[in-house]
Amino acid sequence: MENIRYGIVGLGNMGRAHRQSILDGKIDGISLTAVCDIPEGLPEKRDGESQFTDVDEMIQSGEIDAIHICTPHPSHREIGIKSLEADLHVLMEKPLAVDKADCQALIQSYKDTGMKRVFAAMFNQRTDPHYTTLKDLIDTNQLGEIRRVHWSVTDWFRTEYYYAMGGWRATWKGEGGGVLLNQCPHNLDLFQWLFGMPQRVTGFLGFGRYHQIEVEDDATLFFQYDDGKNATFITSTGEAPGVNRLEVIADRGVVTVEENNIVWNKNEVDSSKFSADSMSGFSKPEAAIVNIPIKDRGGQHIEIMQNFINSIREGEELISPAMEGINSVELANASLLSAWEGQPIELPMDASKYALILKDKGDNSTFQKKKIDAQSIASADDFAKSNKK
Repeated sequence: MENIRYGIVGLGNMGRAHRQSILDGKIDGISLTAVCDIPEGLPEKRDGESQFTDVDEMIQSGEIDAIHICTPHPSHREIGIKSLEADLHVLMEKPLAVDKADCQALIQSYKDTGMKRVFAAMFNQRTDPHYTTLKDLIDTNQLGEIRRVHWSVTDWFRTEYYYAMGGWRATWKGEGGGVLLNQCPHNLDLFQWLFGMPQRVTGFLGFGRYHQIEVEDDATLFFQYDDGKNATFITSTGEAPGVNRLEVIADRGVVTVEENNIVWNKNEVDSSKFSADSMSGFSKPEAAIVNIPIKDRGGQHIEIMQNFINSIREGEELISPAMEGINSVELANASLLSAWEGQPIELPMDASKYALILKDKGDNSTFQKKKIDAQSIASADDFAKSNKK
């Protein structure tokens, strides 16, 4: 089969890193035939690569079979729908969109096309063995009933320079949110992928707590499930060195996921059975430590891109279908809405209500953020290092 003709729109840090991965031959079955950005964002032209400054022209050019959308979040809906309607395969950078309503519009557009093409999302953390191993333990019921989950992921540290690199970044109008919409779509996607969607979300957020920005850079979230389990999720871009520690408290013990290791403090007898059968008021099940070493971070962005191409060419099952991208967006949106209203939000949430509030915040913002020109472009390796989540 011939190579898939690939186009990238948006050549900021992520778009350039993906372009370089293709040029370096890290993905099979692909030919980079087109890129699109504003004139000053276009790289030195290479043979066989058409360059566009109008995404509509690239979509309609007939020069691409698939498009990788790496533009600022608010543009995802419009570009995504146009691409789907043009019968292109689509890989969308995270988040799928800024708000649930836009996600619903994208998904409906995909359904309207008959879902004939491949529609994927860049949730590269689903390739990480830390989380694929944990998912296997959960899906095969080795942990028994999950009682409680705690995830503290505060090693997303970012500087003032980072936020100043783009005028759109960390604004309601340009990005639609902060740490929950930029860094944590990965973690929120993993959360729902591993544990399912909660029924209630409460958010306690800090807006510009650590940086000169108007959006959230600190979040403590509380998720409630109708089956009785509760979960907390804590994140920040203002704490260093930060931690990334996921604890799962289950009937068969406690599993802790940290850098390069999973530790299972495994009960010899299920805690519920021990509680019911024990004739002692203060005893507890015997437990043994099971260490599960993790050697690497998996294929990350390159594995998702290769999976996308393989799905187009061979029908390979997607690692991260775009239709699942609505879940992490809803968790982020519900958390923000909860903080704004000072009350828990029931899921599924009112998508149109949130969209109206967000639009009002963007349209009426008077916040003036510092802006600079970035002095360097991050590489694919830089992103691999920064995405150890």
